[in-house]
Amino acid sequence: MGTTQLETVPEPKYWHLKTVLSEALDQDFAVGEILPNERELAARFGVARATLRQALEQLELEGRLQRRRGVGTTVAPPRVGVAVGSAGQGWPGESVDGWELVDADGTAAAAALPSAAVLKLLGGAAADQPVHIVRRTRVSHGQAVAAELLYVPAASVPGLSAIDDPAGTARARAVLRELQRLALDGQDRSVELGSARADDAKELDRLPGAPVLVVTTRYFTAAGTAAVSVATYRADTCRLTFADSGDVEITHEARVAS
Repeated sequence: MGTTQLETVPEPKYWHLKTVLSEALDQDFAVGEILPNERELAARFGVARATLRQALEQLELEGRLQRRRGVGTTVAPPRVGVAVGSAGQGWPGESVDGWELVDADGTAAAAALPSAAVLKLLGGAAADQPVHIVRRTRVSHGQAVAAELLYVPAASVPGLSAIDDPAGTARARAVLRELQRLALDGQDRSVELGSARADDAKELDRLPGAPVLVVTTRYFTAAGTAAVSVATYRADTCRLTFADSGDVEITHEARVAS
């Protein structure tokens, strides 16, 4: 088979339209202004609605537009820089950093069970034991910019056995307090582009499937993985910063051709 020369591949029509729309946003629209509906925009730029929709989705991904429930598509404000810390950071809850506790549960309810991916990250720490799940929301400039699920195996916080409150912010505070009693040996962190799940979308005032940045952090003690945090950030308004971090490791998954 021959090799396709990228220079000969024409620019997709929606990509050219995205550039035109981006210029129109700068010149003709103000931040927060609601865009005309798709039919009007398609007629204005002389394109099919499918092409327009692709261009709008790309602009949303790039943080130029926001789709808001019951409002429509609006011009997004500039992204807000949100620090996600570094390997030298402590346990969750040691500093405020804009995080607000929502609640906490155990895994008695099927809906609260950690996913297979989270269980894999927890490793042996989560084998055949309850996992406490703390929910937090991060607020910046009065707006929710991230929703976090913190998974803590019961073995990491044995002092919780005397807690009477089965859920809510009291349990969330107790889980964080007990976690901070441990000696933190280190942590690792990864950032991926993803799509908002229904519960995250509701917390962040987004539509399900909207682009998000998923920051996954594993916390280690001498005994192994003590907790895993999965924080979902709004990709349209957030610019993640790593102010005091060292080297950035870039990884990819190799795909085997069939």
